[in-house]
Amino acid sequence: MNEAIEEAINLVENGQVDEGLNHLYKLKESVKNHDDKLLIADLFLKWGFLDEAKEIIFELLELYPDEGQLYIDAAEILIEQDNEEDALEYLEEIKEGDPAYLQALVIMADLLQMQGLDEAAEQKLLMAKKLAPNESLIDLGLGQFYADIGEYQKAIPYYEKVLADGSEVEQINIYILLADAFVHIGKFEEALENYEKGLQQRIEINALFHYAFTAFQLERYELAIAKWNELKDLDEEYVALYLYLAKAYEHIGALNESYKTIQQGLELDPNNKELLVYAGKMAMKLQKHEEVEGYLLNATNVDNGYIEAINLLSSYYLNSYQYDKVIENIERAIDTGEFDPQFEWDLATAKKHIDDYNHALIHYENAYTSFKENIQFLEDFGYFLLEEGNRDRAKEIFKIVLVLDPANVEIEQELYRLEEL
Repeated sequence: MNEAIEEAINLVENGQVDEGLNHLYKLKESVKNHDDKLLIADLFLKWGFLDEAKEIIFELLELYPDEGQLYIDAAEILIEQDNEEDALEYLEEIKEGDPAYLQALVIMADLLQMQGLDEAAEQKLLMAKKLAPNESLIDLGLGQFYADIGEYQKAIPYYEKVLADGSEVEQINIYILLADAFVHIGKFEEALENYEKGLQQRIEINALFHYAFTAFQLERYELAIAKWNELKDLDEEYVALYLYLAKAYEHIGALNESYKTIQQGLELDPNNKELLVYAGKMAMKLQKHEEVEGYLLNATNVDNGYIEAINLLSSYYLNSYQYDKVIENIERAIDTGEFDPQFEWDLATAKKHIDDYNHALIHYENAYTSFKENIQFLEDFGYFLLEEGNRDRAKEIFKIVLVLDPANVEIEQELYRLEEL
């Protein structure tokens, strides 16, 4: 290496950045050796001085218009400057047979995919594969390309070939990429196996989460719990794990541990509406009645259109005989433009209990469209009609119940009694 260039590098690396750069600027003008010029351009590019690097590369291109690597260098600078179209034009200048042609194809594929031109990108990668059939980086590129466009089944053989070749790619865990692809096509056992191998190579936080989630999907709750707790030990602020860890605890019947976990999540993210709703559910199950309303109200405050929270809050109010609060809760949601068929059923139930029968009937009729095959609703509606003296309509509803549930003895007897009257 040119001693003067080496001196500039040492100055920069030892913190004397301005002095080192000034030294390099002078060298840029005075150095004659083209390899040294290229090295200076690489240093400018590495340190973020794109215009200086581009000036040198373009100067060299005028001298060596058939040197493919210079076109690669020019394209990389243009990409850094967000000028992808010009970068593509430079890459297209590289001729087949040039040592840089293979690299150019791969870079062009990336650029074309960024522009949404997936078919063109695929063709570039397949051309590269034809030229270098045993090049693992090409196989990896094809695997990642197909995964990026959602064709995971096509990605898998390429990842498997990289692994079969025994190739290692710096900073890329092929086992994890393969596991993710298996998850997307529903092969969870294969995914689990590859997550395990990948995590043995190197612990990756997101991969550990997905490993646990895959175990959860396979109903291997103990394994999921162990892995999410391992993740929590590594990064307790990984908020996404708390909801699923709580659900896994619930599945094995550890309700107190589930509730404790969801509270830990809320300490980190107190406005997480999913955590708030789940906390409300667990508080109900644990009969912590004084805490249920607070969690669910907070969830609706975070998102006043969060239907699950609104319906769960109405259910809580109904079960605790707070009928005015049911009406207030749902009407507040409706006023903000929200609607769910459950609103009508809950309003019907609440207004029936406060003796507002006319409006209750309207809500029952509105709900009927959505719940005409729901036996619980039909029984509720039928008995309401019966109490209101509308026997003919009640008989119609009870007959529908028997069509849906012929073994429903109670409704059969009720219908028989009505027919006898």
